[in-house]
Amino acid sequence: MPVIELSTVISAPRERVFDLARSIDAHQDSTEGTSERAIAGVTTGLIGLNDEVTWEARHLGLRQRLTVRVTEFNRPQHFQDIMVAGAFKSMKHDHEFLEHPTGTQMNDRFEFQSPIGILGKIVDQLFLRAYMERFLVHRNVILRKLAESKEWSRYLAQV
Repeated sequence: MPVIELSTVISAPRERVFDLARSIDAHQDSTEGTSERAIAGVTTGLIGLNDEVTWEARHLGLRQRLTVRVTEFNRPQHFQDIMVAGAFKSMKHDHEFLEHPTGTQMNDRFEFQSPIGILGKIVDQLFLRAYMERFLVHRNVILRKLAESKEWSRYLAQV
């Protein structure tokens, strides 16, 4: 099972970064190029424990849907979402937020598995892992820009 681990240092308060990471609206704005949008469940605002959202997006030239549920939630330290329906055999994304001398260290641990057996393992290693890592890195760059500027206030009340 491929695992992607990322660490992003953001010069902003941990509560702000945590809430931006769970903002449906900020997520949609941070995934340019995929036309990702929330179409069911929580479709605006902040997602929380046991909430679900169904995303529709274009990835790898195909329109796909993915429904995730927040299964762990401890503001402002950690939340986890898992896939309950979608293209992967399994998917789990842990978001961890640590105090850092310059603000917040945001850690992502993204685990996934393709549904097509040994062929899926080959696809995972050949290109899907790299594709998903680029997607997550790009999203984190946008979240950092939002959190470090005044733009975060478009998505959150004062944090």
